[in-house]
Amino acid sequence: MSLSLKSSYRMHSGHVSYYEHLSTVTGTPMKFSLFLPEGGRKVKKTLLWLSGLTCTDENFMIKSGAQKKAQELDMAIICPDTSPRGLGLPGEEDSRDFGTGAGFYLDATEQPWSKNYRMHSYIMEELLPLLFANFPLDSQRLALSGHSMGGMGALVLGIRYPEVFHSLSALAPITNPSDCPWGVKAFTGYLGEDKSQWRIYDPTHLLEDIGYNGTILVHQGKDDQALTTQLKPDRIEAAATKSGIDLKLTLCEGYGHSYYFVASFIDEHLHFHNVQLEARP
Repeated sequence: MSLSLKSSYRMHSGHVSYYEHLSTVTGTPMKFSLFLPEGGRKVKKTLLWLSGLTCTDENFMIKSGAQKKAQELDMAIICPDTSPRGLGLPGEEDSRDFGTGAGFYLDATEQPWSKNYRMHSYIMEELLPLLFANFPLDSQRLALSGHSMGGMGALVLGIRYPEVFHSLSALAPITNPSDCPWGVKAFTGYLGEDKSQWRIYDPTHLLEDIGYNGTILVHQGKDDQALTTQLKPDRIEAAATKSGIDLKLTLCEGYGHSYYFVASFIDEHLHFHNVQLEARP
């Protein structure tokens, strides 16, 4: 599988690079960005970042300011796109919370989405093997985080695959998508009406069903307009408490949902992941 380097920029002594490849999982070209710290050697710690609704592989790299701390910690950062693009499917471009830029990190089972909207399998079966085969990254020290829809995706993947992701956090995640407008719309469209099929993509239900043996770090802005309607951190907090899971949830006074919020707390998340990954044998 060939990778095409589209652009690269020096930043905080490392490099931010943008790549494209033809995905056999989605059947489309897919893009991702990669920050590699300075050194030209194998990077022992890597963060996979999943972005939110309407985002691309560029948003986090441009807006978060995470690269300075990542360089200090000698940590790589990977940012995939949030959906396949350019398929021309009916309704694909009609709204910001479904279709393009809104893949919800799941594998669709409903037509016409099931052939291409397979972000869950794309990440697990294609992107990660591609990255570890082509870049000096250590698959045994991989952290996972994300924002909003991406925070939901991070929690789902991290809870379901603890053998792959060794540290887990999220910022303003959709914690109970089975019971919020964004999630119900996406799950109905991609997965159908049978709500039993939704549970494997719902962080709150996953904590109830399979638990998590580790610490999960979550930050949430208290002035987030989507706090009580879409994100519902109280749901995952209740599930974690009931299941005895170590969820470190911080509600941040005065912060909203934007990348101003993400940029304010991303260093704390990188530090958390650094401690978790350094502790691995």
